[in-house]
Amino acid sequence: MRSTEKIAYETVRTPIGEVHVAAGPRGVVALGLGGSPARFAKGVARRMGTLPEKRRGAAGAAARQVGDYLRGRRRTFRLRLDTRGLTDFQRAVLRAAARIPYGQTASYGEIARRLRRPQAARAVGQALGANPLPLVIPCHRVLGARGALGGYSAARGVAVKRWLLRLEGA
Repeated sequence: MRSTEKIAYETVRTPIGEVHVAAGPRGVVALGLGGSPARFAKGVARRMGTLPEKRRGAAGAAARQVGDYLRGRRRTFRLRLDTRGLTDFQRAVLRAAARIPYGQTASYGEIARRLRRPQAARAVGQALGANPLPLVIPCHRVLGARGALGGYSAARGVAVKRWLLRLEGA
């Protein structure tokens, strides 16, 4: 997919470290929890077909809402999301994860059953591992069998997932 739309990103300092937020005219396209800004930008370019430019204030409301959430002042997000470049299955998994209420969790298997694909727990995990919008689509609320944390796409991985679950009281 090659896009001519302009996408820009900014980096926000938060209690879990730097968070990169990219947005375009159709909405927020990606969040990156830590890691290098250049690597984040390359990931956005791979999915969206255009290299985002770094620009202060580029993500506006999304950056503010992410900061508020990570400081315990917000429980839900009100943002337009641009999920182009994802498969239908990935979108279905992300919609299911988005329905998990603040402070609650579900397992990969539960998500698979909700999608009427009870044998697809691993595929659910892979789709969540590719979630371009962590926090906004709360994949940290999805756990492995018997409450195992599983993985997490943040630069500090499971430590960030644990921190987020504590923030929410889960």
